[in-house]
Amino acid sequence: MIEFRIDRRSGVATYLQIGQQVKDALRLGLLNVGDRLPTAKEVVAATAVNPNTVLRAYQELGREGLVESRPGAGTFVCRSLAAPAMAENMPLRSGLDAWMAEARSAGLSREDVEALVKLALDKGFGNRRGSDTQ
Repeated sequence: MIEFRIDRRSGVATYLQIGQQVKDALRLGLLNVGDRLPTAKEVVAATAVNPNTVLRAYQELGREGLVESRPGAGTFVCRSLAAPAMAENMPLRSGLDAWMAEARSAGLSREDVEALVKLALDKGFGNRRGSDTQ
C-alpha cells in the first residue's frame, strides 16, 4: 500500500503531489495493475488533507487512464508505468541505492542530493524547467 507524503511548503498543489506519488509508485513497480489505492478516508486520516483533494487526484489519474473507480469497491490501478530497468534487482537501481548510501555517509542532506540529481537530470535529459538548449 502506498503512503502519501505531503509537502505543504513545496508550492505544488496537494492533488498534484498525490498524483505524482502514485505515478512514481507505478514506475517503480510498487503498485501493479489490480492494486487498490487507499480510500479518500484513509488518505485523509494519514495526511490531514481535504477529501475532495484526494478525489481530484484520483480523477486526474483516471483521466490519464492509470486508475479506475469502481463504485462501492474503490479505486484500482488499471495500467502500469514500470519499465524493466526500474525493477528492484536491476543494476541501475542497485547502483543508485549504493550511490545513495555513499552520499549519506559523505554527510549530504536530502536537499544536497536533490540538487545533484536535478543537475544530473538537466545535463542528461535537458533542462525541462526552461530552455532545453542550455
